[in-house]
Amino acid sequence: MFFHKKELIEKSINIDEPNPRFAQLLLEQFGGATGELSAALQYWVQSFHTEDPGIRDMLQDIAIEEFSHLEMIGKLIENHTKNVDQTEAFKSTLFAVRGKGPHFLDSQGNAWNANYLNEGGDVVRDLRADIAAEAGARQTYEQLIKLAPDEGTKKTLVHLLTREISHTKMFMNALDSMGKLTDPFFGNIEPDETVDIYYNLSTNGKDERGPWNSEPDFRYVANPQPGGQ
Repeated sequence: MFFHKKELIEKSINIDEPNPRFAQLLLEQFGGATGELSAALQYWVQSFHTEDPGIRDMLQDIAIEEFSHLEMIGKLIENHTKNVDQTEAFKSTLFAVRGKGPHFLDSQGNAWNANYLNEGGDVVRDLRADIAAEAGARQTYEQLIKLAPDEGTKKTLVHLLTREISHTKMFMNALDSMGKLTDPFFGNIEPDETVDIYYNLSTNGKDERGPWNSEPDFRYVANPQPGGQ
């Protein structure tokens, strides 16, 4: 059961003056691949993939928060497209055809679709996908903040970026609680004998070494031969 409380989860949104061109960029976080709608639906569906009541509750809480963020982005877009119907800025954007307010489009006019969602039947796999999703959203917000036309818009976007970081920490802590934060193995199929081998397949220049290709976790194979090691 859902209830909608007719107020924003964060403080009211204030902008200096409408900017439809920036509103079109904001569509990326409304109907885009890294947007709030994608995150909300992804986490909500994932909550049914785990029997752990705590992790299910966390995923559902974050999903609902993402819906509240979708509302904030929608309000920002609405405010940036109000009372500008006859301006050149309005005519040069998607809103000239679609009308003011948010739409299920990204900043390039592509319609939202469910292919943006990354969910499967394993909670470890899901949580790792969620960390990547939050990183993508954070990067988009960072670029939007650089382009924000006024302080009120920027302040709202900084808050939304901050919550992406918070969610990442929650997902990482959930993985850690299962002992899966740094464990690359999950599932039921045992890997074969190549699991601890690093193949050096880029041999021009200096061979770089690091913990990703060194003992004790990996056996370094400098020149693997076809059909063998």
